[in-house]
Amino acid sequence: MRTSNLLAVSVAVCALAACGGDLDPGAGSDPGTGSLTLFVEADIEASPIITNAGRSDGFQTSFDVRIRKNDVAVTTGTVTVTSNGGAVALVYDAGDDRWRGTQATYREVYELSVSSGDDFIDGVRIDGPALHRFTAPLAGAAVDALVPLVVSWERDEAADVARFDTEEINELEIADTGTYTVPVGGLKSKPDETSQERVRLDRSARVVPAGAIAGSSARVEVRNEIELLVAATGL
Repeated sequence: MRTSNLLAVSVAVCALAACGGDLDPGAGSDPGTGSLTLFVEADIEASPIITNAGRSDGFQTSFDVRIRKNDVAVTTGTVTVTSNGGAVALVYDAGDDRWRGTQATYREVYELSVSSGDDFIDGVRIDGPALHRFTAPLAGAAVDALVPLVVSWERDEAADVARFDTEEINELEIADTGTYTVPVGGLKSKPDETSQERVRLDRSARVVPAGAIAGSSARVEVRNEIELLVAATGL
């Protein structure tokens, strides 16, 4: 009976507290609120620290936030990005007029808050893309530049935006279908020796902060990449 009572209380508490949390993957995005006095441009980017990482702990996430008021950089106050991994207080970098910080792993959902005097942006939540990893070709594979190359990746759901990049293809926006065929000429190659090529895919989600001025944005992007060997073409 005591166990049943504890379970009932636990379920009730969970319902009241919205178990799962606003920062869990799938929580959804929220434009937040603000004083409508600040311009903000936030880039949250997860990059792999191991080749073709397939787990969140194979990534490091960097935060890069540009904030301006009346076209003048905001250099004082607090800028915080919060995820299920905790809150990160960003530090102002005077050299680039950016607020910056890093966090281990990729947490997918991030919330941005800014406070500087009477100016603020609060609760801007971006539900980023799920991780992706390449399934073909394998990292380090030898490929032929004279035939189209089918590149495949796995992911849970399609991202809002996907960009494909090689040494010869510059951030081409593509549909996030899980496959892309690199045309002949899309890989770096040499006639008489093997070339090293890098295949990269960036997938992102974006939110327009409701409490910031026009043109503001907040973006979460996850990147993965593999290195390939391109055989000499003989041409």
